Amino acid sequence: MIIVTGASGFIGSNLIHALNERGHDDIVAVDGPEPGRDAENLGGARLLDFVPQQTLFEFLDQTGEVPRIVFHQGACSNTMATDGRFMLENNYQYSRNLLNHCTARDIPFIYASSASVYGHGPIFKEELEHENPCNLYAYSKYLFDLHVRQNAEKLTNQVVGLRYFNVYGPREAHKGDMASVAYKLQQQLKRSDKVRLFEGSDGYENGEQLRDFVWVGDVVAVNLWFMEHGDISGIFNVGTGRAQTFNDVANAVIGHHGRGEIEYIPFPDQLRGQYQSYTEADIDALRSAGYDAPFRSVEEGVSLYLKWLEEQHDPS
Repeated sequence: MIIVTGASGFIGSNLIHALNERGHDDIVAVDGPEPGRDAENLGGARLLDFVPQQTLFEFLDQTGEVPRIVFHQGACSNTMATDGRFMLENNYQYSRNLLNHCTARDIPFIYASSASVYGHGPIFKEELEHENPCNLYAYSKYLFDLHVRQNAEKLTNQVVGLRYFNVYGPREAHKGDMASVAYKLQQQLKRSDKVRLFEGSDGYENGEQLRDFVWVGDVVAVNLWFMEHGDISGIFNVGTGRAQTFNDVANAVIGHHGRGEIEYIPFPDQLRGQYQSYTEADIDALRSAGYDAPFRSVEEGVSLYLKWLEEQHDPS
């Protein structure tokens, strides 16, 4: 039995489909549930069961079966959220409870952290001195990473934290404002001949802000690699290691369709002080752990993504 939390979300659903492709169908999907999103993202997936996140621990106590592994992908990922109590209960305390359950039963535990813990950088390396979260979501992720570090010597099971950078790709439409820039630009180009990016900020020219954009298929591959290497624990960045501009993403979308132009819009006041104008994953730790697969560039990943959307008739 494999547990996947955040199962009908972006990365969780892609992980489940990839597990199915590898022959795993004994998957317990854990999430809200949200019927529309479940149908959209988990349609066609082979599952053993679907369990609401609020009753997961009751399910685990009753089933009598010890999971082979837990992929904890579930979280409130709204970087603009202001309800601190909900954020800490959902992202921090729930994660602690699930980790404790896994540690007591020697269950491998692979969880989603976030590059947001680094704040404005400029160094994105898995070390405490480089971490400075600048919103509630980032702080909740930072706190759990800190908890894992403080208890690392006591942990007998595999525990892996994966700090995702700017992930994009299939099955993210439900994220709305939190969806990737690639998805948003695709939707804009469907409605007009223009795609919109923010004007320059933090010393960057229009659209030249830099992010480490990483294809969701590569993120899933890293999760599955750690599943196969149960002797490796730690906190690792998951990005390409190469920052690219928002203009690069826009030009990849425009190039795919053979039409369109970029319009730059004023930078929102509400994002000032909370916006990462530059991220670039230091992936030395991941490489040193033995993960040697390449990561797709923006041009490669966006092309794959838009082809997937076209094959799905872009139902969103």
